Amino acid sequence: MNQKKTRQARQRPAAAADAPHACGPDCGHDHGGAHHGHDHAHLPVSSGDIYLVSPSSAVQEPERLALACERLATEGFKTRVDRGALSVHQRFAGTDKQRLAGLERALRQKHSIVMATRGGYGLGRLLPAIDWKAVADSGKRFVGMSDFTAFNLALLAQTGAESYSGATAVADFGADAPDELTVALFGEMMRGELEILSFETRDADPVDCRGVLWGGSLAMTASLVGTPYLPKVRGILFLEDVAEHPYRVERMLTQLWQAGVLQRQKAIVLGHFSNYRLAPHDRGFDMPEVLKWLRRTVQVPVVTGLPYGHIPTKATLPVGRKVGLATERGMAHLVLDEHQH
Repeated sequence: MNQKKTRQARQRPAAAADAPHACGPDCGHDHGGAHHGHDHAHLPVSSGDIYLVSPSSAVQEPERLALACERLATEGFKTRVDRGALSVHQRFAGTDKQRLAGLERALRQKHSIVMATRGGYGLGRLLPAIDWKAVADSGKRFVGMSDFTAFNLALLAQTGAESYSGATAVADFGADAPDELTVALFGEMMRGELEILSFETRDADPVDCRGVLWGGSLAMTASLVGTPYLPKVRGILFLEDVAEHPYRVERMLTQLWQAGVLQRQKAIVLGHFSNYRLAPHDRGFDMPEVLKWLRRTVQVPVVTGLPYGHIPTKATLPVGRKVGLATERGMAHLVLDEHQH
């Protein structure tokens, strides 16, 4: 039986890192690094084997993918790279037909986990051609982030099946210095060990609820509005994004609000909105102002500080799973294994 774990993620104070703009207490920005009070040294445990595919943008540095395979092996994951994973066509990892064929091969092969090498762009073009019933019936665990949000949400909308959003091969396991907590959280999620994810939050609204966890990249989520690939869920929506100015973040949130999505949720949990720059004419308009607007307009509990996004320290989260969420005294607790509660 797997040992269940409660994990606390701690973010380094904003003053510890340089930032290209003045951040308020709720900016949700990446301020660099993380630390935690746990010893993550462990012997490799059988966690399932991983098949690596590239359904979006081309892998820019193949050596990073090779390094990711080595590091995954030290964590107990045997890997196999799809034969088209390093293909290049324009900005994509192959033509649409080639990338679709890679996903189809992933369904037929024996490895139990299918991980995206990277995000980028391109999965949205493939959604109508994917056999979602075959994906769900394969019983495989699909993991990715960013552009892979389109896959996560389409699978949930079309079949109700669960998948995962978080670590990717190149960005996380192929990095110069992989984040220890990111690596540990991925392994614990894949081994079924992670029961509760606790994280610091500076100004979370009071909430104690249960619902289906869903979301990912805000841009990708908003892009699915009006399509059959956006789940009709009244649950717990988590969001992040990268290189999106606060006005664009607000514009995408406005789209979700006016489409009736945000106000249906039991809670909205925000990860990090990183790598953007303000302009002089913003005159103080930053993410804290977006948060004020969101709370005032949608009137749904909002929780900030989720360790998730285009940042070194990120959790791997189960999209489509019923979870619990509660806040207390500057902390938020995401209960990922409801069977224990």
